[in-house]
Amino acid sequence: MMSIIKRLPWLSLTLVLLTYSVFGWILSQEKLPIFVWGLIIVSIFVLVAGLTTPWSQTIKYIKVLFDTKFKSFMLAIVGAFLFFLVLARFRIFLDIILIISATILVRLDFQIAGLRQIQSFWLTSAFSITGLILGLLLHQFNL
Repeated sequence: MMSIIKRLPWLSLTLVLLTYSVFGWILSQEKLPIFVWGLIIVSIFVLVAGLTTPWSQTIKYIKVLFDTKFKSFMLAIVGAFLFFLVLARFRIFLDIILIISATILVRLDFQIAGLRQIQSFWLTSAFSITGLILGLLLHQFNL
C-alpha cells in the first residue's frame, strides 16, 4: 500500500498554498482587526468543507435556502448585493475565483488519489490556512 505522502497531489497543493499566500498578502495590506482574520479563517473552513462534501449532501443544504418565499427573496437580495460587490471590487472577486478554482482542483486530485473526504478536508484546510498565514507573515516582514 502506498503511503499517503506519495499519493498527495503536490502540484495542486502547492498551487493552493501559493493562491492563499497571495490572498493573505493582499488582506494583510488592509490592516484588518483580529476578529476579521478569525472570520476569514472560519470562511476558509466553510469553503473547504463545502467543496469536500459530496454533492448530494450539498444540494440538501442548499434546498434549505429555498424553502420559503422569504428565504428566496433574501437570497436574491444577497445575490444582487454580491453582484454589486463583484463590479465594485473586481480584483478581489478574481482572487476569490482563483482560490475556489485551486481548491476544487485539489479536491478532484484527492478524489483521483483515493483519499477519504475527511483526509482531503483536513489536508486542504491545513494548506489553505498555512498559505494565508504565510502571506500575512511575508507581508509583515517585508519579504
